[in-house]
Amino acid sequence: MAMERDYAAIRGDILRDLDGLRVEVDAENKIGFLILDREPLNIVSYKGRAQIRAIIEAFDEDEDVGVVVIRGANGVFSSGGDVKRFPEIPKNKMSDLADNIGAPERCSKPVIAALEKYAFGVAFELSLACDFRFAIKETQVGLPEVAIGQMPGSGGSVRVARLIGMTRAKDMVMLGKRVAAEKACDWGLITDVAENSESLTEMIMKYAAQLNALAPISLRSLKRVLNAVPDTSLKVALDIEGHSYEKLRSTEDYMEGINAFAERRKADYKGR
Repeated sequence: MAMERDYAAIRGDILRDLDGLRVEVDAENKIGFLILDREPLNIVSYKGRAQIRAIIEAFDEDEDVGVVVIRGANGVFSSGGDVKRFPEIPKNKMSDLADNIGAPERCSKPVIAALEKYAFGVAFELSLACDFRFAIKETQVGLPEVAIGQMPGSGGSVRVARLIGMTRAKDMVMLGKRVAAEKACDWGLITDVAENSESLTEMIMKYAAQLNALAPISLRSLKRVLNAVPDTSLKVALDIEGHSYEKLRSTEDYMEGINAFAERRKADYKGR
């Protein structure tokens, strides 16, 4: 069972008085839950963006957490940012928003986004920085900022273009289109689609269990290699992969994996 976790003691004042966010840890299943929970429709505040980063970093340090899951409360992921409050933010405080929202990509552990109903604006950008995105059939995703004379500012337009290509990205982002979950899955924006919220939870728990059954060091290395691919040449990417592979050969988990394979049993990985 997931229990609420207070990381303020280890992350300082930034995590005191969470703004529309909840943190729960299911130590038995090794899952850390970051829950968007703010009326209306779980909108993400400016303060909440920095807190999201700090929570993800705290999960990364928590030995009880092997997989991170981000989802919304009350059957909705999030309709996006607190747009009405944006004019109150100093103009020189908005150029690095992608740094906070990109925290799931930098997290060494696998991060899953569970998208229900709406995933728009900054909320969708947050999910795009995750490793896996699961949704229900009625979910819609999109970056509608152009409709209010703005544009995505937390990495969304860049990540969408890299995931689905320039032609689809321009059509989607420059017109602020909403994309249904199944089409988004066909395009590569979403990993898989569940029938409803109950089956989505089952899908996430099963996927997290599969990830947690693998060697943690191997997963961290794989995530690092795969995240480096879009920004590097083939030669550099192959070098990163090769050196990562070489280092894994000296881990206890690698030997455990070989022994388990030879003995036809389930491996018991320790993260060493």
